[in-house]
Amino acid sequence: MDVTRSSPTPVRVVSPPPEAPQPPVQPVQPVQTVQPVPALPSPPAPAPAPAPSPTPATSPSPAPARRRPARDLLSLVRPGQWVKNLVVVPLALLDARPWHPASLGLAGWAVLGFVLASALVYVVNDLADKERDRLHPVKRHRPIASGRVSPAAAVAVAGVLAAALVAWALAGPAWRWWPTGVYLALSIAYSQGLKHVPLVDAFIVATGFVLRLVQGALLVGGGVSEWLALCVFALCLMLTLGKRRHEMTAAGRAHRPALRGYTLPFLDHLVVLVAVLTAVSYVLYLRDDAGFAAGASFVTLLSAPCAVFGLARYLQLLLVEDGGGNPVHVLFRDRVTLVNAALWSVLVCLALLLAPPPA
Repeated sequence: MDVTRSSPTPVRVVSPPPEAPQPPVQPVQPVQTVQPVPALPSPPAPAPAPAPSPTPATSPSPAPARRRPARDLLSLVRPGQWVKNLVVVPLALLDARPWHPASLGLAGWAVLGFVLASALVYVVNDLADKERDRLHPVKRHRPIASGRVSPAAAVAVAGVLAAALVAWALAGPAWRWWPTGVYLALSIAYSQGLKHVPLVDAFIVATGFVLRLVQGALLVGGGVSEWLALCVFALCLMLTLGKRRHEMTAAGRAHRPALRGYTLPFLDHLVVLVAVLTAVSYVLYLRDDAGFAAGASFVTLLSAPCAVFGLARYLQLLLVEDGGGNPVHVLFRDRVTLVNAALWSVLVCLALLLAPPPA
């Protein structure tokens, strides 16, 4: 039996399988699938739609833009600081009794004069300090330093205030406005360079408050107690030194050149020293010069602890809680200080009611 014949060679020949497993030209298809299937309906329109293009609806509404310049000009003259004039100037009424409507009106006239004068000084100082204020974390938000009020507009405001101040001096009693004039002269010297001299800068600021007291006394017609003037000077010097201390801790010495003459321990010692002087001069004023001391000594004595507590509270806010940057905020927004001041005011009013009228 012939085996070769049963399995013919052509049948089992390795005739390459008719290239069957090779799908004809199919490999190109997968490349086509990579073709941008995700990019086929890419909707370009929705993208710009959510973007709030500067349409008149999104842009700042014209109403606030119209109101903002007036608000910025008002903040330029710092109405929040006017309360200092309302507190210091009328102190002259303590030694000018009995009170009459005319004396109260003259005290109000003195307050108005110092409101105008201090507002003018604020504008001039902000103009001179605009570059330094931009380096301070809080003062850089002031109208001139932040650019919300242009220097030209600030000069115009200063001119209006100066004209109003001249009209105030001419309309009031003749030659009784000299404390306001001295205050303006000191403030100009302060702005021109004395604010860069350590200690001198703080003493000039404190002297301005004594001039407020003298202006009130001149217009009201009463005298000025030396102890009361020393108490006002020492208290305002303490607040000014406390403000310098806060500036040094908040922004360093670069903001104000005068701070190079201070250190924190030096300022701490000065503040405590001046606080003691404030308390002693206040007690001596109550004992020797206060118009209500006679006949009301017990009530007067009770007011002394309120004054000492107020000083201690300020030192606590300054040295323990690192406050003191804005003395007005410290004195008129701290609840403990406000309650203490209310109690002190009640005691002083009782002393005034119990004291016999002057002969």
